[in-house]
Amino acid sequence: VWNVCWLLLASWTPAPMYPWRCFLLRMFGASLESPCDVRGSAKVWYPPHLKLGRRALIAERVNCYNMAMIELGEGALVSQGAHLCAGNHDIDDPAFQLIAKPIILGARSWVAADAFVAPGVTIGEGAVLGARAVAFHDLEPWTLYIGNPAREKRPRLRGDRAKSDHT
Repeated sequence: VWNVCWLLLASWTPAPMYPWRCFLLRMFGASLESPCDVRGSAKVWYPPHLKLGRRALIAERVNCYNMAMIELGEGALVSQGAHLCAGNHDIDDPAFQLIAKPIILGARSWVAADAFVAPGVTIGEGAVLGARAVAFHDLEPWTLYIGNPAREKRPRLRGDRAKSDHT
């Protein structure tokens, strides 16, 4: 029912209709603080496992495969084409047992375009996972990560420090 509802009532809607899309997600059990935004072309697998803080954004074509909880803190951003994958399989189990682990994105963190976040990963406050990077382990706050697997590139300046450094 959820997939049909999203397809018919939300997937085609333009960006300014984010309140309508958030309303639909809430009706199916998502926990969303206002304002936040999930773009119409994004795919949310199971709304009750989605929690968004104020000003959080899930952009175009994001695959939010939330078999376990996926939580975005205040101002967190997931850019176009990224994949948040909260489920996997135990490849050594003959039954190929499903393993679901939550993903947490801290406040003001950013998962850039086409990046992949694996089950159980926590992205610290203000951390950045660069375009097409792959995070299999937790990312430290206020740090830029790039590559596959993601590796630390450099610290990220906090907004207040960056402004004071340039004045």
